Amino acid sequence: MRVLIAYGQSLVRAGFRMLLESADGIRVVGEATSGEEAVALAGRIRPDVALIDAQLSGIGSVEATRRMLSESSVAVMLLTASEDDERIFGALRAGASGLLLKDIEPSELVRAVKLVADGEAALSPSLARRVIAELAARQEPSCPSSNLVDELTAREREVVVLVALGLSNDEIAERLVVSRATAKTHVSRAMLKLAAHDRAKLVVFAYETGLVVPRAKAPVAEWQPLPLAG
Repeated sequence: MRVLIAYGQSLVRAGFRMLLESADGIRVVGEATSGEEAVALAGRIRPDVALIDAQLSGIGSVEATRRMLSESSVAVMLLTASEDDERIFGALRAGASGLLLKDIEPSELVRAVKLVADGEAALSPSLARRVIAELAARQEPSCPSSNLVDELTAREREVVVLVALGLSNDEIAERLVVSRATAKTHVSRAMLKLAAHDRAKLVVFAYETGLVVPRAKAPVAEWQPLPLAG
């Protein structure tokens, strides 16, 4: 899998490159120092994953995420120093597939990159708690596209809920007693109808439209492969 690293500090970029390329099946194909450079590089080299700093200079990480998704369809993973960073919500809405704290263990970062490259989504536990608390504090669904729920079949709604609860395609297939290919098809059709670039968007949609009701105090016992899983 091909990874683009967007980070302002060259020493940090070198560390990420060394870590990622020490893992089997990962190759760093580009480095950027600003949001504009990251977007341009993503469009030119078409990486599978873009690992970007939340504090990226220039147009910023949220706008860079939005542009990369719309122009290059690259999976974006944001690295933030704090769970209080307000950019995490903007990044999710812009289509980020992963949100991780910078103090994550190296092995977990590698695992997260592989998951995101495979079409899954990743969120650090403390960030999951923050997002859940934010969604739970809302009095009513606020998603402007909530009418799109009616476009989904009953099975597609069920699948979106299972994605939001943290289930992978294999787990969805087991829960619904269908093949993995069938489960993947349902997920793909739901994404197409909801104009969701990835599973992270399905998760946000499910919570914001009320398909899934978040629990503000739901514990997140361990690092989860999908956001908002508890």
